[in-house]
Amino acid sequence: MTAPIDYLNPQLPAGLQKVQMPVVEATAEALKGYGFLVDDPETCRIEIVRWPALGTRPIDADTGDQGGTTEGVFVSEWQGDILYGRNEAVDGHYILAYAQNPESAHADHNETPQRMLLWHANYHPDGGQLFFPLDTQPFYVPLALPGDDVRPEQFVCFRFSGKQGLYIHPGIWHEGVFARQGQQRFFDKQGAVHARVSVDFAREFGCLLEARLE
Repeated sequence: MTAPIDYLNPQLPAGLQKVQMPVVEATAEALKGYGFLVDDPETCRIEIVRWPALGTRPIDADTGDQGGTTEGVFVSEWQGDILYGRNEAVDGHYILAYAQNPESAHADHNETPQRMLLWHANYHPDGGQLFFPLDTQPFYVPLALPGDDVRPEQFVCFRFSGKQGLYIHPGIWHEGVFARQGQQRFFDKQGAVHARVSVDFAREFGCLLEARLE
């Protein structure tokens, strides 16, 4: 078992390379394979993955997927050059991204960020996840298709108008939701087990993922 990641103090090395993420509009066609757009969060069903069998005998058909869901508000907030995330559904608090190199990032100003630099991503093997905007403002979500051999160049940054939400399937690489500027709130609903598999771009690949914000 690995030690827990300190998401509020990642201690990233200086001088990391940048890998550009393409930024694309979040349409139904573009999101195929990753998930889909959501108009009404009340009608969005969260997929729950059945607990895997440990041997040759299968899990009974009516068991193993009864953990349910958890929900709350996800807050994405820029403080200067640092984008913080807070997920009430799982009591999580994170640094999601930076607008400047981490070693020179400052939280004591109100300038609008022109880019975001992503240092980490994860996926949930136990269930899907819904993010629905409570504030009608544009937002961004970096995503990659399933696979533990994921690489930085496989990530795509989707841009949302703020009029619809996003549902992502189990196993999809992501890192919360990214406010364009200031603070944005989202309704979050996800599997209650909340298993998480991580990739640390800084330490595994010596890079940060960069997306330009328009």
